[in-house]
Amino acid sequence: MRRTKIIATLGPVSESPERLRQLMLTGVNIFRFNMSHAKHDWVRHVARSIRQISKELGLHVGLLLDTQGPEIRTGDLPNKLNLKPGDHFIFTVRGEKSKSEETHSVDVNYNDLVDDIAVGDIVMVDSGVIRMKVLSKEKNKLNCEVLTAGVMSSRRHINLPGVKVNLPAVTEKDEADIAVGIELEMDYIALSFVREAADILTLRKILKDKGAEDIRIIAKIEDQQAVKNLNEIIATADGVMVARGDLGIECPLEELPIIQRRTVKTCLKEMKPVIVATHMLESMIQNPIPTRAEITDVSNAVFEQADAIMLSGETTVGAYPIECVEILDRVAKRIELSGSAGYEDHIELTNDQQRVVRSAIHLANQTEAKAICVFTRRGILAATTAALRPQHSTIYAFAPSESICRKLSLNYGIRAFEIPFPDAPHETVIAAESLLREKGLVKSGDKVVFISDIIVNEELINSVQLHNIR
Repeated sequence: MRRTKIIATLGPVSESPERLRQLMLTGVNIFRFNMSHAKHDWVRHVARSIRQISKELGLHVGLLLDTQGPEIRTGDLPNKLNLKPGDHFIFTVRGEKSKSEETHSVDVNYNDLVDDIAVGDIVMVDSGVIRMKVLSKEKNKLNCEVLTAGVMSSRRHINLPGVKVNLPAVTEKDEADIAVGIELEMDYIALSFVREAADILTLRKILKDKGAEDIRIIAKIEDQQAVKNLNEIIATADGVMVARGDLGIECPLEELPIIQRRTVKTCLKEMKPVIVATHMLESMIQNPIPTRAEITDVSNAVFEQADAIMLSGETTVGAYPIECVEILDRVAKRIELSGSAGYEDHIELTNDQQRVVRSAIHLANQTEAKAICVFTRRGILAATTAALRPQHSTIYAFAPSESICRKLSLNYGIRAFEIPFPDAPHETVIAAESLLREKGLVKSGDKVVFISDIIVNEELINSVQLHNIR
């Protein structure tokens, strides 16, 4: 079984029931709704279709709602502007309009732009294609010099590397989108442009106030401030996404691999799931095979033992969405057999339950157990097992609710099953063994380690058992 999970972003080429079914059967574990583009009625329709198809297939497929976040964008232009190095350009805010007919200008949706930025700072437009240097500031105008040639069109995204902006963690649009996510019982919400731990707490309060605190929060690392506050963000969030699109614009390119490695390593140390995203198979949006560099990039993420790798444009508008998932599946399986970076060795256990799980994994490694079976009511015990990265054994998690099974779709190496938990613990073990045998996942002679917490005389006792399947 592949241990690294695959996330596919939904779009025009992946929205039909037939294509969704293909993607699930090919290996997609989680579907992502990009709320920068998705409309609410479309999200409702596709989410319900995914739930129905996954139920028919007997799969627990997770749903992730990715907020747009507080984006800074240019306004509308009557015509596209061809910019050359040395041209002067003006950004205007708060209704100001440039009066110079000789100077290109456009308004910006962020009123505090002139206040936040400093002379000499760099403004990057349209994913960093157009770079400008700030020459001077006026009350409502930012005077810049164009550094790189490009075509300026309407509503282009603006990045301000290293600039601390005064933007809300959750915008009004985000709140409306989150409400739809709660309505549809999404498993995860990814918060875009997280800058500090307080941003996570803002979203957590919104979810709690709406009775949806069981939704897991994924913090997207996308700018220099997030990198600076990385440790506190990881400690506060339920998981992290290395969003390499904006991150590669906001930070020096040569720093990007180091930031990715540091993020993955820290997440493993803190036992938090981590996603590596963006441009994994970008060339396959148009081409039937990936570049060799892309294969190496995917391999690095798998070698680092990221919990999940994510496709974006490849499965939203690309010509080969199924082939992209097939390639991720093939590469991940092969690299997982070749060894790993071993970042899990840096984990410092903080409670007895974690120590019990490590002992169970040590037992599984020493006995070459076929599987580790975890009985988990809230998913914590299973997530801990996954974080400690067993060497050989597949992790099968058994939970009493479908919701917990879906949330475990992100965690490394876990395959989850929903079963009721009888009062007698041995009955649960028998039921789990029977289910695994029925599905052909274990056979007579296999060794299986069971981890559970059982209640004896009103006391919670952590239990580890080694079984030989008969």
